[in-house]
Amino acid sequence: MSDEANKDWRLKLRYGQTTTDFQHFAMIADGAVVEPNPDFKTEVGPSVLSMKAWAKDTEEAAEMMIAISNHLGFKMAGKIDIYATDPDEAPKEKPYGYDLKFTPYVADPKLQ
Repeated sequence: MSDEANKDWRLKLRYGQTTTDFQHFAMIADGAVVEPNPDFKTEVGPSVLSMKAWAKDTEEAAEMMIAISNHLGFKMAGKIDIYATDPDEAPKEKPYGYDLKFTPYVADPKLQ
């Protein structure tokens, strides 16, 4: 998408020329990769998963994160932090997630 087209959808959304039934969220969850995924270049071990999504509400956003993480071999350790944020991509006709990132880390054995 060109910079001009990128600005265009943002302005239309901001000023009500385009509407959507969805809200935009950024989500973060701690956990572990339990099955390596070559598409995301993940390896087994502790990791943080982050994702952005257009969803109808926080419940739907959380359900999307759970379904996607399970599909990609990531097991969440607990809660999902969900934040209402400005979007980087335009809304579509259906809810969707994007910009998935896995950030591996070394677990501190003293904290376990």
